[in-house]
Amino acid sequence: MPIYLDHNATTPVDSEVVDAMSVALREQFGNPSSIHAFGQQAKSALDEARDRVAALVGASASDIVFTGSGTEGDNLALRGVSGMPAMASRRHIVMSAIEHEAVRNTAQAMARQGWRVTEVPVGPFGVVEPDDLRLAMQPDTAVVAVMHANNEIGTIQPVAELARIAHDAGALFHTDAVQSAGKIPVDVAALGVDMLAISAHKFGGPKGVGAIWLRRGLGLISILTGGRQERGRRAGTENVPGLVGLGVAARLAGERLVSNISRIAALRDRLEHGILEGIPGTTVNGDRERRLPNTTNISFEAVEGESLVIALDLEGIAVSTGSACSSGTLEPSHVLRALGLPPSRVQSAIRFSLGQTTTEAEIKTALDILPRVVSRLRMRGDPRLRLREDARK
Repeated sequence: MPIYLDHNATTPVDSEVVDAMSVALREQFGNPSSIHAFGQQAKSALDEARDRVAALVGASASDIVFTGSGTEGDNLALRGVSGMPAMASRRHIVMSAIEHEAVRNTAQAMARQGWRVTEVPVGPFGVVEPDDLRLAMQPDTAVVAVMHANNEIGTIQPVAELARIAHDAGALFHTDAVQSAGKIPVDVAALGVDMLAISAHKFGGPKGVGAIWLRRGLGLISILTGGRQERGRRAGTENVPGLVGLGVAARLAGERLVSNISRIAALRDRLEHGILEGIPGTTVNGDRERRLPNTTNISFEAVEGESLVIALDLEGIAVSTGSACSSGTLEPSHVLRALGLPPSRVQSAIRFSLGQTTTEAEIKTALDILPRVVSRLRMRGDPRLRLREDARK
């Protein structure tokens, strides 16, 4: 059976989610804005989904806005702030150097419209230091964007402390929690943020739906104009079946959270230890303590990362070189470069991300296959390595 170790890219849709979406497609087809029984049945399904999403992030349901993706949530946060009258004199964005493309590219697009953008560096383990954020703040900073947990190395940021710094300077704070929601506890009050985005397909839900939490009274400007859906904060008829799926996935993620953290972290550690002990020339990238329980990013000396991904795929093991949203680009990972790693280590990095469906047997099989594949690639790529491999036999 194929082994899927790329859960940070997307997750298998849970069977309960599929069943609930199937019912919604067949029976809850009304427009939730309609006042007749069919519409109110669909609205009731949305209300239940909103309650479940709110529970997952410790929020009130009325402050949850449904979106079409985590990317849309990030866009709404940055572009919505830009249109707020209260921020009219503020034209500066601060973000970490390891933000997801949804934030990076949005900020860069806004820069072409006259905004100034400052990237805050991260240390060698991928963590934003509070003092570095303080140095980046300006009198006209409107919004600070620092993701809760990184999608490539799993590093968890000190968001609560960073948010306090932003607020002290009169700026708003947005966190992309797409990779953390459903994997570690997420509580908007404890984090102290103003905006927080999530995406269903990262924790067992369908693709094409997400949500953003907005602090009450924020006054964010909608980036989609049209009807009054989502209390005027996001125009367009809601994707009822998809959002029902999001709600069920949120409920399941919350119910499984504690047990999944310990189980998946143990499997991750077993995989990581087996690789480091069994394959010479391997190094973990990022913070090995303050990170998601399911993620490890490892460099394999003298191996090109993309070649290793392809070779493992041929063996039935799915991994990645980093963000799925960056696939196809020739550019090395901006996340690993921000850590100050040498190019050779960046180019040889592989991300393993585990999930709800990962088993001990799969980790054992992966550890059986990996040394052989890495050895073969090294021998093909460097004659000097080939001699050393032959000497060990």
